[in-house]
Amino acid sequence: MFDPFVWALVLIVGLSLFGYSIGIAMLVGSIVFLAGRGFDTSIASETLLQGLFNSYTLLSIPLFILAADIMNAGSLADRLLRFSQAVVGRFRGGLGHVNVFSSLIFSGMSGSAIADAVGMGRIIINMMTKNGQYSPAYAAAITAASATIGPIIPPSIPMVLYALVSDTSIGFLFAAGILPGLLMGVVLMVMNGLIAKQRGFPRDEVVPLKALPGVTFRAIPALLLPLILLGGIYGGIMTPTEAAAVAAAYALVISVVVYRSVSAGQFYTTLLNSARSTAAVGILIAGALAFNYVITRQDVPASLAMFIQQFDLSPVGFLIAINLLMLALGCVLEGGAILLIIVPIFIPTAQAMGIDLVHFGVVVVVNAMLGLITPPYGLLLFVVANITGQPVGRIIRELLPFLGALFIALGIITFVPDFVLFLPRLLGYRG
Repeated sequence: MFDPFVWALVLIVGLSLFGYSIGIAMLVGSIVFLAGRGFDTSIASETLLQGLFNSYTLLSIPLFILAADIMNAGSLADRLLRFSQAVVGRFRGGLGHVNVFSSLIFSGMSGSAIADAVGMGRIIINMMTKNGQYSPAYAAAITAASATIGPIIPPSIPMVLYALVSDTSIGFLFAAGILPGLLMGVVLMVMNGLIAKQRGFPRDEVVPLKALPGVTFRAIPALLLPLILLGGIYGGIMTPTEAAAVAAAYALVISVVVYRSVSAGQFYTTLLNSARSTAAVGILIAGALAFNYVITRQDVPASLAMFIQQFDLSPVGFLIAINLLMLALGCVLEGGAILLIIVPIFIPTAQAMGIDLVHFGVVVVVNAMLGLITPPYGLLLFVVANITGQPVGRIIRELLPFLGALFIALGIITFVPDFVLFLPRLLGYRG
């Protein structure tokens, strides 16, 4: 029997396996479903156009991408890296600590794990491997692990995607990501310290304390960006979308006027790269909007809720199941696709169980980011493998201790909601 929904799923999986963008695959699958059900196939285009044009929030995505690309093109990353060396490089395994610490700082600007790995990550990998102090596989592993922090600490493109499908406040989601992001940084630095002691890794060049003010001063323009963004959002001066525009403009002014490190040619290349990245995200969002209409017509959320009720799960049991499912899906699906396709199905059930949607959002976003380093698909694994020329299998072996540390952090984030919601509540959140 011809079931349009089954055929839609088969097409999506099949086209994805053949290398097509999952956004395009979802659009094709959605059109097949509509045609099979006898609906006007123009509903697909109408749905995605309404979703794209009626969401002011989505404007923040290309602006955050542009801000990150400008910072990578200029010398902001170099100055932030030097500041990180001065602060934490003096400890054993210093460059590993610098790797994580610089990701914590850079994550407050880019909102993208890939931008962190390609920009700051490429620089720190070269530093770690230059004198043979660290193996390329270890440098790649800690870079991939620390890059997952980028989308947790605001600004965060995945948080924007979650806000799109859950109708949750981006401002409170951004606030909720700060402490979990810091926790992820702490557990990675602890693990790096333990490995450094075991393997006898060296300390980095110790920057004298008297030189620290000068290094900090040179990095101040870059360090001010997260403060401007968060202060503007939580002070009620600007919306997250307006903050994204400010981030892009500020990064451009600092790079071109203050540091004079971006030429006209580099800026043109940056615009092209940002346009390509934005188009890729836009196709994914468009496909997800169309396929979410299919899921709604098929009444999948209600069917799933009835299925879950059979197991009489508690909220804690439900969160455990979500973690296991998200981590499994992360092995084969891209994080954005998970947030736009899978997560909306579970939101009604989470609400019915009394799970706070801001807390739930942080849990699923952290899971989606861990999926970027979860074998065998983990996109970040291939990014750092391309940078270092190392086999993915060798990187995975070095990554496992860091992945274990991040799972501990995920457990705390999942089962201690007060930890996640502490800052949002300070800022007036009533959840």
